Amino acid sequence: MSRVGAWLQTLWSSKALRNKLLFTAAIFALFRFLGHIPVPAVDVFRLKSLFAQSQLLGMIDIFSGGTLANFSVMAIGINPYITSSIIMQLATLLFPKLKELSKEGEAGRELINQYTRLLTVPIAVVQSVSVLLILNNQQLIQTQDPLKIVAMIASLVAGSMVLIWLGELVTLYGIGNGVSLVIFAGIVGRLPLSIVQTVLVSQAVNTAMIALIGIMGFLVIYAMVFMNEAIRKVTIQYARRIRGSRTYGGQSTYLPLRINQAGVLPIIFAVSLLLVPSFVARLIQQVPNPGLLAIVTALSSWFAPTHPIYSITYFFLVVLFTYFSTAVFFNPHDLAEDLKKSGAFIPGIRPGKPTELHLTYVITRITIAGATFLGIVAVLPSIAQQFTGISTLTVGGTGLLIVVSVVLETAKQLQSQIVAQNYDKFI
Repeated sequence: MSRVGAWLQTLWSSKALRNKLLFTAAIFALFRFLGHIPVPAVDVFRLKSLFAQSQLLGMIDIFSGGTLANFSVMAIGINPYITSSIIMQLATLLFPKLKELSKEGEAGRELINQYTRLLTVPIAVVQSVSVLLILNNQQLIQTQDPLKIVAMIASLVAGSMVLIWLGELVTLYGIGNGVSLVIFAGIVGRLPLSIVQTVLVSQAVNTAMIALIGIMGFLVIYAMVFMNEAIRKVTIQYARRIRGSRTYGGQSTYLPLRINQAGVLPIIFAVSLLLVPSFVARLIQQVPNPGLLAIVTALSSWFAPTHPIYSITYFFLVVLFTYFSTAVFFNPHDLAEDLKKSGAFIPGIRPGKPTELHLTYVITRITIAGATFLGIVAVLPSIAQQFTGISTLTVGGTGLLIVVSVVLETAKQLQSQIVAQNYDKFI
């Protein structure tokens, strides 16, 4: 605790870091304020009950920063920006011009970010219309005036763009990644209410159950920190060069390969795909076709979060998407070429194609551990609910994984800035 206190004292004693912390806190306060400005003509009370019954909507609410359940002007949150970012990342891998642009340094990355922002606007419009259609199907929209509907869509799109702007301000002038911190704020903001509901509403809570939940939470957080920081060290040797009487190179280092290359994206993809049956069932409840309704009702019951088929399918989908995401974001060919150009090689492995095959072999093996871990994290809330009988503790494995990742990332940035401040004293 003394080290933590000294670290916090050092952090607060630096004027530059203190100003960044205060700026980030001010942006958070503004975000929470805007998150309580409602969009008119929506039955908010019935909407909250709908969110309590749907895990898909609860997942979407996490990435809106906790504003969708209140249906504020920031209801769709940064979901359009996340979707746009994923599309641009995939496009960078598929289109050579974008790939070359990404390698042009800061100017190229800024241009890609600008394309991402422009793509966010039409995606935000589509998502706003989709959300309003769902609410209208549930009879939660209290107006059918076209002009008012257009005004609601414009309010949602504008709120999303303002939230993205606030996140970028945090990235530029505050601490940490702004978009990640917005999601973090939404999850943490829901935690106190979730705990109060668990203690006051659930009849199964007692001292032993609270202790069990606390121990489980500690073990899960420890495992998340361990897996988030776990790497596979691949030894790298640089070729020795002799120029005149001097010798250059010859150093030995290692290439760190993360066990979990994909982050939380596989869980997001899997839960979005897995909960489609129940989502479709809500949309076609009024269809006068008994056979179709029976099929959809059966599928939605099989894929309920408490059903074993749901957990098994969820686990294997997360594993599948983990391998897919790793294949998309980790390119052994480019890495092998970069090592070859820099005069580096893996001992015992020839440069070029053999190095590429070796890296593919290594990343395929270590991804087994990362995929299995993410699968367990995904189904952990359902397993915990079966054992404890508590369904009101809504912060599940995905939310907890996001919180742990953001805290670790922000702590690393703070530590690096403290080190930089100490170096400045000697200049």
